[in-house]
Amino acid sequence: MSVEIVGRMLSTLPEDDDHPYRTGPWRPQTTEWSADDLEVVEGEVPADLDGVYLRNTENPLHPSLKNYHPFDGDGMVHVVGFRDGKTFYRNRFVRTDGLLAESEASQSLWAGISENPALARRDDGWGARGRMKDASSTDVIVHRGMALTSFYQCGDLYRVDPYSGDTRGKEDWGGRFPFEWGVSAHPKVDDRTGELLFFNYSKEAPFMHYGVVDADNTLVHYVDVPLPGPRLPHDMAFTENYAILNDFPLFWDATALERGVHAPRFHRDVPSRFAVIPRRGGAIRWFEAEPTYVLHFTNAYEDGDEIVLDGFFQGDPEPADNGMGDKWQRAFRFLALDRMQSRLHRWRLNLVTGAVREEQLSDRVTEFGMINGDFLGRDYRYAWAATGKPSWFLFDGLVRHDLLTGAEEHLSFGDGVYGSETAMAPRTGSTGEDDGYLITLTTDMVEDASYCLVLDAARIADGPVCKLKLPERISSGTHSTWAAGSELRRWHNAESAAASIGL
Repeated sequence: MSVEIVGRMLSTLPEDDDHPYRTGPWRPQTTEWSADDLEVVEGEVPADLDGVYLRNTENPLHPSLKNYHPFDGDGMVHVVGFRDGKTFYRNRFVRTDGLLAESEASQSLWAGISENPALARRDDGWGARGRMKDASSTDVIVHRGMALTSFYQCGDLYRVDPYSGDTRGKEDWGGRFPFEWGVSAHPKVDDRTGELLFFNYSKEAPFMHYGVVDADNTLVHYVDVPLPGPRLPHDMAFTENYAILNDFPLFWDATALERGVHAPRFHRDVPSRFAVIPRRGGAIRWFEAEPTYVLHFTNAYEDGDEIVLDGFFQGDPEPADNGMGDKWQRAFRFLALDRMQSRLHRWRLNLVTGAVREEQLSDRVTEFGMINGDFLGRDYRYAWAATGKPSWFLFDGLVRHDLLTGAEEHLSFGDGVYGSETAMAPRTGSTGEDDGYLITLTTDMVEDASYCLVLDAARIADGPVCKLKLPERISSGTHSTWAAGSELRRWHNAESAAASIGL
């Protein structure tokens, strides 16, 4: 393995830090690496694995103003590339406006998710709430050969080179980017049409917008989606002809909001609502369902007169403090999958009658589901999702959900080992939905190391097909994606995948 340190960021975090989401598996990184020909510690790199795995991670550099939330950390993109049985790794901070300003000031300047905006040291900022730092640390997707990172509560989309991880500025869509509202995490890319679908939200009427960017990177559709008040949507879904947005009964308490306090509350007597919108315009239809909150959807598709929508239904979106665990477990109970009781769920929205049928698809608590991207918006069979360490926001294993038979296959990462959101990478020339590989990055507290695991998507319980060592133990984090080499510019114009970085 050829390894080089290419940069370091200054951190002012205390050496005796005791915050569990800035220490242990969440210990932030400050070093940026370039590594070629990663050390193979188990198996061998599949020759038919071709493309890049991209993962976004929160890495705070400065103490919070008062209360740190793990979603406040600065974005860092990890890149693992595969071509011709060879590999490379890069990790780079996303050079956001907020990161650069705080690096110059050597301190936090904006209030985090768990803090009152009035604490901010600056009057400007980003986010649906306002006066936040856009850390661009939540999601990462690839559109038109360029990676785009996004922020939890709306912000800019930062362009990131999918080979090097270097920041290439902000997306502006020919000057039509909605900079005032920003874009929420989880914009969706339909590889069949080349379109990017997105939404945003704020505390100002109409409270939500929906938009479409075409294959030429032009914003061609942007419409109001009126809501009853400020909401906290996080994800969306789409089918061949429709986009599906949501209005869930977990949102800021109106009375507290009048005092400037942004306290999410679950309103148990308010139904969940789904908005079905023709992708390029038309009347919005609303459907009501059982009260819940859904952080992430796996997919949606059309089935006759119905839209089938799958996601992770939370049985308890606002877990009560049961007095169990230490102060940190109690404070961050809203992040623990077992406390939220998130399970894979299906809604059927009838476009003729307006009726909604719903059912639980699994008894197992899982979240952060991924599918074969070739099946987004289409009928599908398999979803791969994460299991969580009880009481903590850490992924301790994987489950393969067979939605046709109901069968499930489970893989545990092992004691003290935590994974990333796991992307599905179809093998070159794949012939089936699960004909490919799962890729994840692990944080191994036993060996004080991190690895890239490559698994057979059809047989995850068999363990890694390949295990690659990274230069440093990385921090736990949130979302990831896979981009096939065929989607990337310059990918096959160099002697090796690593060499394409310099082209």
